Amino acid sequence: MSSALGRKAHHWSIASAAAVLLLICGGRGSAAEPATSLTGATPPQEASAIEDRLRSERATRENSFVLTPHRPNYILPVTYNTSVNRAPYGAEGEQLQPVEVKFQISFKVDVAEDLFGKNGDLYIAYTQLSMWQAYNSDYSSPFRETNYEPEAFLAFDTDVPVFGLRNRILSFGIVHQSNGRSEPLSRSWNRVYAEFVLDRGRFALSLKPWYRFREPAAEDDNPDIGRYLGPGEIRMFYEWKKYVVGLMVRNNFRLHDQKGAEQLEFSFPLTRRIKGYFQYFYGYGETLIDYNARTNRVGIGILLTDWL
Repeated sequence: MSSALGRKAHHWSIASAAAVLLLICGGRGSAAEPATSLTGATPPQEASAIEDRLRSERATRENSFVLTPHRPNYILPVTYNTSVNRAPYGAEGEQLQPVEVKFQISFKVDVAEDLFGKNGDLYIAYTQLSMWQAYNSDYSSPFRETNYEPEAFLAFDTDVPVFGLRNRILSFGIVHQSNGRSEPLSRSWNRVYAEFVLDRGRFALSLKPWYRFREPAAEDDNPDIGRYLGPGEIRMFYEWKKYVVGLMVRNNFRLHDQKGAEQLEFSFPLTRRIKGYFQYFYGYGETLIDYNARTNRVGIGILLTDWL
């Protein structure tokens, strides 16, 4: 019972931290009603983090030699997981080590623009996340898990005030995620989602609810995945002079069966194009093979492209 209470307390503490971050970053003055100084002049407003990213993406849109980042692209040469999930691998699972290399590749391509007047762009995107037992030479240094995630989405530029923030992007998409394995290690699911991206100055917030397409019971590798990954996720970020702190939260919203995940990340400049990157993940669903196993992982490495 005490461990269950501890897990609930952990989820509530993260939620409280998220609320505090939102209040602190959101309380720097209203974007809709700029503050006025004693001289009557309106001070310059803090630039929108989301608008800055969109501007950078549009600047390279016509360059066929440039891939536009979708999610962050990074490599963590050293990560340590205190809760190695050995169960799916049977006897071979005993050879897995807690130290792994974790890396992600993610990009998108716009295939059609301005589908609805002067708004509505259609994108296809691809994200690949890998866990590599690079230092496990006794076990031939295998890739323990790789998740493949193609998607297509329709994105609209918006500028709608919402509780002191501004909704900058509204997206609707469909996504497939799988690990490309055969039974009994096969894991996959298909979803549709909506994503609301809001900001206020250098603070950004993403609300992303999703709905899973049900599969026939005989073909479903992970029928209870919704119990662990929930109906969506929330991400929030704050940027200050190229330093970015981020938090991801998922929860299944089941009072007596709390499951979810949190990811805390921090990036900092190293060179003009490369950033240092720290990441901490706790909870379920870091990868598909681990969707129903709790992970407690910390890692450090380099970031090639950030959220903001």
